[in-house]
Amino acid sequence: MTERKPLNSVLIKPAGADCNMACEYCFYIEKGELYPKRKVHRMKTEVLEELVRQVMRSGEPMVSFNWQGGEPTLMGLDFYKKAVAFEEKYGLSGQSVGNGFQTNGMLINEEWCKFLSEYKFLVGLSLDGPQHVHDRYRQDRAGRPTWERIMKAAKLMGEYDVACNILAVVNDYSVKFAKETYSFLVEEAFPPGHQEKFLQFIPIVETDLVSGGAASFSVSGEAFGKFLCEIFDCWLADFQDGWPTVSVRFFDTVFHSYVGMDSPECTAMKECGCYVVVEHNGDIYSCDFFVEPRWKLGSLLEGNLAEMLNSPRQQEFGRIKATLPEPCRNCPWVKICRGGCTKDRVRDPEDKGLSHFCASYKMFFEHSDGHFRELAEKWGKNH
Repeated sequence: MTERKPLNSVLIKPAGADCNMACEYCFYIEKGELYPKRKVHRMKTEVLEELVRQVMRSGEPMVSFNWQGGEPTLMGLDFYKKAVAFEEKYGLSGQSVGNGFQTNGMLINEEWCKFLSEYKFLVGLSLDGPQHVHDRYRQDRAGRPTWERIMKAAKLMGEYDVACNILAVVNDYSVKFAKETYSFLVEEAFPPGHQEKFLQFIPIVETDLVSGGAASFSVSGEAFGKFLCEIFDCWLADFQDGWPTVSVRFFDTVFHSYVGMDSPECTAMKECGCYVVVEHNGDIYSCDFFVEPRWKLGSLLEGNLAEMLNSPRQQEFGRIKATLPEPCRNCPWVKICRGGCTKDRVRDPEDKGLSHFCASYKMFFEHSDGHFRELAEKWGKNH
């Protein structure tokens, strides 16, 4: 019997695929075509309230709302004030709630910072690296560079003590500048003296709609493997008293497997489908990388989120990840990577069902294994 999954986390697209930037590698902007009747997509108050009500009344002691896009700031600040008010209205005694917020930073100002700081939103700021790296693909809708505006937002959030992580996409260009990117993000993307520095490097592979192969901005497995190894060496060099001073999400995920803990990231789980995606109109999907008719689970306004999360369709989606190709089953690293993210197996036909980053993982694990073993042994002695 399949264990019932708790409704403790949802990923929300309150403005759908709408965005005030036009990044060349964006995978989500095309999802606006699913809702062609309106050019502007915004979540209505009744959808927001029902979403919050169902999650808060799920009975889970800890729940999280993850606001993404498109660009979630397009909803305006009043929308999130309503969200917080609904969380307070429907919250149960002793229940804790967290809000994650992924933004490009274009609209972040002092008013936003005050709110995000007051209600302890965890912000993921998209910043690919130094100016020449970031502006390579991240332009606004008029084709203008955005780096200076994003750096201004990062500085402002630092001044207001907003909890902020940096999300950097790794593409065919940025992959060439691992050390420069790491140094820049650690030294300049966070306020001076800031102790908690969290980085996430997201390798990109998307399908070219003309050729059917990997899009030109995609990063190759070998190149990303070298990138990871260089970032790892930089990360090690920043250790103090034998412990990391910088958190890199992928390294944290890998470390969990070395100490026998469950992965905190769905890409390294045996099965996925542990959360659902809520589109602006209340449509529910299996994953934000698979917002498509096949994986539509239902409507928030007509059904129950917990039931959709545990539906046969969502279970089917989760099992796709667990069905590994033969090379994975015999790989010594499979218990760490679990075959990678499902979407990375289907974007490029030349991968033949393997993760596009299979070579990356092998290169990285061979490079880092000894260090992780030593760190795990030291961690075990202290826990």
